[in-house]
Amino acid sequence: MGTVSKALSLLGFFSRSRSLIGLSEMARLSRMNKATVHRMLNELQAEGFVEQSGTGREYRLGPALLRLAALREATVPRRDLAQSVVDDLAARTGETAHASFLQGEVLSTITYAYAHQHGLQVTMEDAEILPLHATSSGHVVLAYSDPAFQKAALATALKSYTDSTITDAKLLQAKLADVRTSGFAEALSAFETDVHTHAAPLFDANQACIGALAIAAPAARMTPELRSLIRNALLEAAPRLTRLMGGFLPTDYARKDAAE
Repeated sequence: MGTVSKALSLLGFFSRSRSLIGLSEMARLSRMNKATVHRMLNELQAEGFVEQSGTGREYRLGPALLRLAALREATVPRRDLAQSVVDDLAARTGETAHASFLQGEVLSTITYAYAHQHGLQVTMEDAEILPLHATSSGHVVLAYSDPAFQKAALATALKSYTDSTITDAKLLQAKLADVRTSGFAEALSAFETDVHTHAAPLFDANQACIGALAIAAPAARMTPELRSLIRNALLEAAPRLTRLMGGFLPTDYARKDAAE
């Protein structure tokens, strides 16, 4: 990883629940020495990507990101398109729906919606990061990605998030073959305990898999009827969002979609 990549990777440690990060904590999170992190944060601050706030002079995301986000949405309004589909999906299934897009070797959630039909629901964070090997969204992206990308993503040690996380690359590859057959991925307690998720792939204009549309529900509420509803809703909604964004379904996925 180059210097620029290392500096930009620091931005990924910010989240809704961790909006302020001190120098020592950033060094711990990034596993880089404090002097290096301090230099990188100074450079990011000079360009407006972070700024200091609070009595402890902690760092938070800077205004430059707002400008870049606005420019991105003005030219490629992916989030707005995804939000309309996600809202419909949550209302149709009665469960939490979300869309995430590939960012390096992880998925970044760009939007989500709650159905508010139940007192208990799966909650999410803004811009939540989803690991490829431990989520149904990640499984479906890996299944439809280039074999070289899939191999590289599974070559490193796979972190266990729960007792049900698949950390054996061979077992995961076998599951990915099943995902390509069905057109969607399913995971139970793989990333969060007692959360049952389903996901379907999203594609760009070159038919490359760029993300996933997913539904997350409490495992205790997952009945055969709800599972069937979610599956059918995803297999309809994901191709629709792909087309709205100007993407195209791969030929094999299109045939399967038409046959359902």
